[in-house]
Amino acid sequence: MTKGKPWTRDQEKRLQEFVKAKVSPETIARELGISLDSVRQKMRRLGLEVVGHGDLQNPTTTCDLPKDLFTVEEVLLFLARAVKSLEQVGLDRNETLRLRSLIQGCRVYQDKFAEYVNYRRIESDLMELRKEVAALRARAKNATG
Repeated sequence: MTKGKPWTRDQEKRLQEFVKAKVSPETIARELGISLDSVRQKMRRLGLEVVGHGDLQNPTTTCDLPKDLFTVEEVLLFLARAVKSLEQVGLDRNETLRLRSLIQGCRVYQDKFAEYVNYRRIESDLMELRKEVAALRARAKNATG
């Protein structure tokens, strides 16, 4: 296995801040300009909790994902099969269009799935904040009353 550039202390600190803020590994990689694999490996080495849609069977949010949604891994398998099928020589026009439609559908699904997971995380955070605000109001009321 080849090694890349070592992480700087600033990058490690930012990584920890991103993880604490429940930013997905994909977004962290983009923000830090580092590969997704490198981010995931560093998170494992530092014992940081992985968030985002990469671990769909055990989401880190308090909200459960519907069981009938395809996981990202399943969609990637569909995508891989469709691309592999496109390599076949002599495909007719209809089969080529069907495979291209599958590929486009996989792209749309992944985008919408990521939006959905993010929405659920935001929704969960909002519910948690509402509980905290209610508790603070109750404490303030008890302190003044």
